[in-house]
Amino acid sequence: MSAYRLSSLIRQRPLSAVTCAVAVTAVAAVLTVLALMPSAGHGPGAGGDAHPAHGTAPAAASPHSAHAEPAPGVIALGADRIEQVGITLGEAGPATMVSSIELPGEIRLDADRTAHVVPRVPGVVEQVNADLGADVRKGQVLAILASTVLAEQRSELLAAQKRLELARVTHERERALWQQKVSPELDYLQAQQALKEAEIAVASVRGKLSALGAQAVAEGGALNRYVLRAPFDGQVIEKHLSIGEAVREDTQVFTVSDLATVWVDVSVPARELERVRAGSRVSVRSVSSGRVAHGTVAHVGALLGEQTRAALARVVLPNPDRAWRPGLFVSAVFEAGRSEVALAVDEAAVQNVDGKDVVFVRTADGFVARPVLLGRRGDGQVEVRAGLAPGERYARGNSFVLKAELGKAAAEHVH
Repeated sequence: MSAYRLSSLIRQRPLSAVTCAVAVTAVAAVLTVLALMPSAGHGPGAGGDAHPAHGTAPAAASPHSAHAEPAPGVIALGADRIEQVGITLGEAGPATMVSSIELPGEIRLDADRTAHVVPRVPGVVEQVNADLGADVRKGQVLAILASTVLAEQRSELLAAQKRLELARVTHERERALWQQKVSPELDYLQAQQALKEAEIAVASVRGKLSALGAQAVAEGGALNRYVLRAPFDGQVIEKHLSIGEAVREDTQVFTVSDLATVWVDVSVPARELERVRAGSRVSVRSVSSGRVAHGTVAHVGALLGEQTRAALARVVLPNPDRAWRPGLFVSAVFEAGRSEVALAVDEAAVQNVDGKDVVFVRTADGFVARPVLLGRRGDGQVEVRAGLAPGERYARGNSFVLKAELGKAAAEHVH
């Protein structure tokens, strides 16, 4: 019964007090029911959208809201997905930090094992026995020259040897005559002096020939034959003569170098000189090929360059397979010191998120981005002064994948 119809009945006939009380109670009940029902414009089947009225309870939650959204910085990632993207794990703990200095350098010839071969006498090239790039042994013939100067020296030696033979015979004869009291002692003393002078003359000529690198006895009977030989085992890296060419005594005809060791010349800035010492270990990496070798600092220059304001540090580098070629640009990493730290992680594990250094720590459901305070760096590791605890596992390799996932989640949250 509607409220309108009830009020009409009341007006048509007089009611008793009891009847009026019942009627009032019925009207109040009807009004209460009407207040609890949706309004006519928003109820089902009224042709409008079924939006709840203001002040009423919200609609039932959607199926997607049944799962709670992860907290900021948390990345939900299962074990299968972690393995699929290639994320490797590490454990934070104590480490030995190796501080280092990286400086550019260049491969040079070992000057102590490099010889610029000169003939020492002028002459004409008759024969060339070594070609460019040839490996030679100590004493091996490099070239043969014909030299008039050498011919004169050998002729002088032959003459001095003949005078020495005569002086010896004369000395023996005068000594015998003096002992027999036939000739005076003065003749004997003069013969003895002539013998000593002849011996000195022969020794002098032999010394000259030795200084020229020539043998006293001519090879093949030719007095002018000069044989140029390798000073030590090595490789011919330069050649500047050909058959028939006239060369002077100071002409650099060959350069022979022992490439079993090479030098690395590095310019050390003044601010780093206290950390680079003779005897320090050095890792040398080729800029072009990435090849790595290890050597030792042999010398640190005492003077600074006027233009560069840097000192020269020289590293001796073994080169058994001759892979380190002179002129090659390299990067030299000097070990400057070692120190023990209580907590460290791999340097590749640290990512920068919103201007902060973070490490992705493993959790039961995935990873969480943990802000950290970093300290010293060295040898691929970095000290963690705050933000991590010893023994916590973290994303060591491919942590950039987690950074990308974190950025993706943040973008979806904004939209």
